[in-house]
Amino acid sequence: MSQESLDREALRRQAQAHVQSLRLAGVEWLPAAETPVFLTEESQEPGDHAPLATHHSPLTTPAAEDRRRALKLLAQEVSACCKCAELVSNRTQTVFGDGGPGVDLCFVGEAPGADEDAQGLPFVGAAGQLLNRIIAACGFQRHEVYICNIIKCRPPGNRTPLPNEAANCRSFLDRQLELVQPRFICALGGCAAQNLLSSNLALGKLRGKFHDYKGIPVLCTYHPAYLLPHRNPDKKKDVWEDMKMLLARMGRPIPQKG
Repeated sequence: MSQESLDREALRRQAQAHVQSLRLAGVEWLPAAETPVFLTEESQEPGDHAPLATHHSPLTTPAAEDRRRALKLLAQEVSACCKCAELVSNRTQTVFGDGGPGVDLCFVGEAPGADEDAQGLPFVGAAGQLLNRIIAACGFQRHEVYICNIIKCRPPGNRTPLPNEAANCRSFLDRQLELVQPRFICALGGCAAQNLLSSNLALGKLRGKFHDYKGIPVLCTYHPAYLLPHRNPDKKKDVWEDMKMLLARMGRPIPQKG
């Protein structure tokens, strides 16, 4: 083996050791550099490198496990909440969230519906099935993202959450997102977008640009329920445009539609 090959092998091992030490220290991801970073495992000609992927799946590290346990404790705290008397009397159970910490993307909706109230998971009804298709179209699997709502109880008749209900749940939402630490957030629908961003702007004014939630980029789009066949299925193309904008910002490839 040539000296150049030996040097490459030593560099590769040093890089692997450094990554392992970061993982053991609880570091789950690093921001992508503006100039692509490359790693090589075999001798290659200059310029013949394969880029290191910038996206990641949820990791299992000591820090991630601590946050996972903290999320479970927070979910238990939410389940005992009685701040909103009407919601408490109407709910079967609270609906906290679905997924784990350390994800690239978190979807935030407005509130659980009847199916969610029955199963205790967000987005499992008709709108949830459509969200699953949106997630798949973006190149993710559902377990690779985090899904939650602005409020954790089903409003009577699936009405829009009242301002005081969203305010009562706000500390839970903020703590939840702090533990999940997503790299990006997608707000689904005007209610979710306005409450998350503390904005009075209509969804039409919030779409098409990135916003900020505590340093996390946020993109707003239509709620999947708005896209169902009996409502506005023609808006699916607008959601796909939003998703392509989000994927481009995330540095992920945009799958071919269909």
